[in-house]
Amino acid sequence: MVEQSSEVHIGGPDESTVMERSNPGSTTTEAERRLADALADVVGVESVPVDVHFFDGLGANSLVMAQFCARVRKREDLPSPSMKDIYRYPTIRSLAAALAESAPVPADSPAALSPSAGAMSPDPVTRTNGKLSHTLCGTFQLLFFLGYTAVAGFVTAGGYEWVAAGSGPLDIYVRSLLFGGLGFVTLCAFPVVAKWVLIGRWKPREFPYWGGTYLRFWIVKALLHANPMILFVGNPLYVLYLRALGARIGRGVTILSRSVPVCTDLLTIGSGTVVRKDSFFLGYRAHAGRIQTGRITLGRDVYIGEKTVLDIDTSMGDGAQLGHSSSLYRGQAVPDGEHRHGSPAQPTEVDYVRVAPASCGTVRRAWFGLASLLQLILLYIPLSVGGLYALFNEVPAIRDRLEPTAALTLPELVYDALVLSLTLFLGFVVLGVAALFTLPRLLGLAVRPDRVYPLYGFRYAVHRATARMTNIRFFTWLFGDSSYIVHYLRGIGYDLSHVEQTGSNFGTEVQHESPLLVTVGSGTMVADGLSVINADYSATSFRLSRTSIGPRNFLGNNIAYPIGGRTGDNCLLATKVMVPLDGEVREGVGLLGSPCFEIPRSVERDSRFDDLRTGEALRRCLAAKNRHNLRTMALMLFVRWLHTLVLTLLALAFVNLYGVLGHIVIASYMALTLALSTAYYILVEHCMRSFRRLRPMLCSIYDPAFWSHERLWKVPDHYLNIFNGTPYKPLVWRLLGVRIGSRVFDDGCYITERTLTAIGDESTLNAGSKIQCHSQEDGTFKSDVTTLGARCTLGVAAHVHYGVTIGDGAELAPDSFLMKGEEVPPHSRWGGNPAVETQEAAVQPAGTGRRTSPSVDGAAAAAVN
Repeated sequence: MVEQSSEVHIGGPDESTVMERSNPGSTTTEAERRLADALADVVGVESVPVDVHFFDGLGANSLVMAQFCARVRKREDLPSPSMKDIYRYPTIRSLAAALAESAPVPADSPAALSPSAGAMSPDPVTRTNGKLSHTLCGTFQLLFFLGYTAVAGFVTAGGYEWVAAGSGPLDIYVRSLLFGGLGFVTLCAFPVVAKWVLIGRWKPREFPYWGGTYLRFWIVKALLHANPMILFVGNPLYVLYLRALGARIGRGVTILSRSVPVCTDLLTIGSGTVVRKDSFFLGYRAHAGRIQTGRITLGRDVYIGEKTVLDIDTSMGDGAQLGHSSSLYRGQAVPDGEHRHGSPAQPTEVDYVRVAPASCGTVRRAWFGLASLLQLILLYIPLSVGGLYALFNEVPAIRDRLEPTAALTLPELVYDALVLSLTLFLGFVVLGVAALFTLPRLLGLAVRPDRVYPLYGFRYAVHRATARMTNIRFFTWLFGDSSYIVHYLRGIGYDLSHVEQTGSNFGTEVQHESPLLVTVGSGTMVADGLSVINADYSATSFRLSRTSIGPRNFLGNNIAYPIGGRTGDNCLLATKVMVPLDGEVREGVGLLGSPCFEIPRSVERDSRFDDLRTGEALRRCLAAKNRHNLRTMALMLFVRWLHTLVLTLLALAFVNLYGVLGHIVIASYMALTLALSTAYYILVEHCMRSFRRLRPMLCSIYDPAFWSHERLWKVPDHYLNIFNGTPYKPLVWRLLGVRIGSRVFDDGCYITERTLTAIGDESTLNAGSKIQCHSQEDGTFKSDVTTLGARCTLGVAAHVHYGVTIGDGAELAPDSFLMKGEEVPPHSRWGGNPAVETQEAAVQPAGTGRRTSPSVDGAAAAAVN
């Protein structure tokens, strides 16, 4: 889960940047002198020559230069540079010249006084509702959850009794089919009915958090996320389901993203459009105390790449394309036939649809959807329900306690729970590894690489089944951040060449389309969030191809690496970088941003750790780290099994009470399970930290202090998503150690280092956003505090790095990457990858406006571009 930062430099000048060299007759301008003085103060030297290279000559790194940018930004007599400017113009002289050319028009000039054409001043936005509304909303959300689990518990108990009343295997099968099938249909239909009853048709509007409208919005969103139809993503049935929710979707649309659109009436998708996985097209966003809903319109034959974000009030014309790791900001529109990539999106000539069409008509799609539904109803559901009945009927620990006269003794209860939990847990681990090491290779024989197959056939089903099976997160969680992840990935099919072990070769989150077609070169290290795109899709066809990542690379967090990525040996791919598909093959350089640009690849390493990176010292330290990782894996398995044991013990106790109290125990078990799981993992995390807060660190990855920090990343936190959009999510964060203010709205943010994070009152954290308070540079680990002021907004899928300070009321646009060490001024607006300050300021909370003009985000996109 560690990442190498962009604090990297090469041994010579940046050849891609034209730099002016000083000569005896050169003179220093006032702007150059001021910039040089500011940099000298940051670096701690007496003076900085105007022609010295920031990285090669001065020895600075990206964190130092971020601090320099922040200091210059506070001075009114100097223009504000960005980190992108620093990399493009790596001397004081070239930077001053570039900033002078892009300096804003003076405030008293006629051009600045006259409004631009089409620009609109946004209406002021109100703050969130008060403490009473916040408390009442949380109370009603809790009551809804308890009511939902109570009904589910009563129905489950009644259904089990009806199935158990059957006589013979055939009767049990029929009853399981009827009860399970009816339950599936009910779970799918209930969100649709709730949406039409509670909302009707979604319309573009705004409403504050924690009010009555928000409560209805949250109920619909929660039901959609708990919907079993998510299992049919990539299936024509999923498109039909979105239509039932009000979405306008044409024929032949393929949706592969599990991110469920909520405001479906505002979603329009033309025929033949493809939406790849990990794309956000929610139809709403949280912004400065309010939920804003808006339209997303996609024309015919549109292509949406992987890891993309479509903000509200965006559109794409017929035949338009949006590449991977890209986004459309509010108000952006892509004309017919044009291609865009980057965050925010910019014009490109790259064609992202790289597979020929195939024959795939309406009949084929209908048969595939019908076959999938029949397979679920006739096979999987009866096996699940009937298997549960068989478990209850055949295991004496459960069967005997279902009798009203059964007596409960604590030793018997504990013994039965131990046996049952160990059997289930170890069976899952052992059989899971065995299945993953064999089945993908057998299924891979049916789908040949570099051959075009039509969608919605046998081979497509095999491909999707392989992807689901081999992307189970439990095993990458278990083996990741250790040397043992290499053996696991090889076991499921990765080609990893000759591995140079570092003890941190891969993180805990790695995904792919096919594990059999992934090649990673020797000496390459990969952080969390890598998605290997080794399948191409069109509206009618797909093709698997090998994706190769070169040797001696470093890949940061949250990267989508596509087929044909134009990177070779010895490259640094920074966090959230858009891997290029055009141009020459990059070697020996770093790539940063979306769209990417070149940065220096390597730095002069920290000499204090050089003795640990080679020879006998490396072998000794690596062996020690491997032993520690083995203990961590064993400890985490024990933690997960102990959780299973506690839930099993609780279940057996409730089963014993079932004969006395009836259905009420099943209903209460579901709610109690969530409360116990949350408390358990909070306690585990505190124990891992020895009930102390983390401190900023600078150490080697072979330092035991880093190993203890690394262990925290394995503490399970999947339960957090249940609390999204409720007042209880900030409460859980606070219990985990986050210094978080009151009435914070968290719609799905993830925080890696809880005790190094501070969040101010009434801040807004959108779905998919992330606050990461650590980094790794070669063999050096760094962590630092990140602070968000009051009423800040992090956009959908925004990523905030370590050592960052965001001022009160500031906003970070969707899909942005705020680099380490940045200081965002209060009430400013930043966006892009890497994030820079835009010309439009964030709206300060005041007044009672109902709408925010889309021109605000459109202007921000233009400023970033």
